[in-house]
Amino acid sequence: MATQTVALVIAVLFFCFLFLGMPIGTCMAFFGVIGFALLANPDAAFNLLSTDMFASFASYDMSTVVMFVWMGYIAFRSGVGSQLFEFAYRCIGYLPGGLAMAAEVACAAFGAVCGSAPATTATISAIAFPVMREKKYDRKLMTACTAAGGGLGLLIPPSTIAIIYGIETGCSIGKLFIAGIGAGILLLALYIITIAIMVKRNPSLAPAGERFTMKQKMEAAGGGLVDTLIIFVFCIGGLSIGWFTPTEGGAIGCFALLVVTTVRRKMNWKKFVASLTDTAETIGMILFILACAMVFGRFIAIAKIPAAISAWLIGLNTFPVVVIIIIMILLLIAGCFIDGIIMVALTVPIFCPIVEAVGYDLIWFGVMMTIAVTMGQVTPPVGMGCYIAHGVAPDVPLQTVFRGAVPFLLALIVCTALTIAFPQIIMFLPNLM
Repeated sequence: MATQTVALVIAVLFFCFLFLGMPIGTCMAFFGVIGFALLANPDAAFNLLSTDMFASFASYDMSTVVMFVWMGYIAFRSGVGSQLFEFAYRCIGYLPGGLAMAAEVACAAFGAVCGSAPATTATISAIAFPVMREKKYDRKLMTACTAAGGGLGLLIPPSTIAIIYGIETGCSIGKLFIAGIGAGILLLALYIITIAIMVKRNPSLAPAGERFTMKQKMEAAGGGLVDTLIIFVFCIGGLSIGWFTPTEGGAIGCFALLVVTTVRRKMNWKKFVASLTDTAETIGMILFILACAMVFGRFIAIAKIPAAISAWLIGLNTFPVVVIIIIMILLLIAGCFIDGIIMVALTVPIFCPIVEAVGYDLIWFGVMMTIAVTMGQVTPPVGMGCYIAHGVAPDVPLQTVFRGAVPFLLALIVCTALTIAFPQIIMFLPNLM
């Protein structure tokens, strides 16, 4: 059977079984083995399954994921987010739309110790929604701001997506972390501008809040912001200048956060055990998906799918930037239907060779892929950020949350356009390393 025919049949069956409800990891492993068996031989396919599964689970690099995921769950369970939101609220809450802006700032700050979009959205939503309801904020703006803001936890390091991308491509995880800072700050600014424009056009969406004295602001800063900044600068800064490896950086971050939260009496035995349980469940899912994606990636490689797509795109005889725009559109479409981790695992083997072929840096593309994953947080039908915001505020219809997220999706598109037009927004800091 011709290679192209096998690839087409496997692709069709893969998506059919996926939409019928087959778990994504099982689907990738199953059709990866079948495809490899058809193009090579069955013995090689089954050997591949065992060796790739073992190699994925035994990889030392995976311990990086474990450490930073645990760090995020420590922050989630200990209530660090409430202190960060309180500080942001006291600083800018007096502005029209200030509470929504404060929620975005809190999402970015919480992302500095978390790295998970769902955890960031859930944490800040639970803290900010009661205050916004009290101040009579519009329900669409209330839910959409945190649904979108959770994506800042993916761009601001440490980022789970950046770690997985680095493992998949062999790129420096430290450089990927640093590269996300510029894009994260840009996106935060665009979110705040978006809220300001919305409230300017319709003041009834978000009334102005109360003002706080400088003393009250400093009291809030001492409650969590300083601790978060110290942990972030020491952990990410030490990683970027080579004091320790990504795994060691994650371990140091976990230890420091445990000490701080315990001293401040924000952590107890029950919360500690819960953070370990959450981490074990999440890591089990991530490891299984990545192991299965490795098997499926072998099939993609032997079927020469990246080479075929690359030849087609390069054969368009167009500018490299047009190729990148096409890839970003494809990633945006993929993000509507599949989770971010799965999207990275599936598309990295296909698109990274093309990105290199047209002359773009893989570090830069790693951040662009993270932005695409962030878009997937607010796009139907699988927009996880909107589902989580709806879960925290079940009285707000899911359709209302998705409609409210549209202006933030436009901000994400603007962020994508700016980072494509000006790559140094992403690459400035990594180039200093």
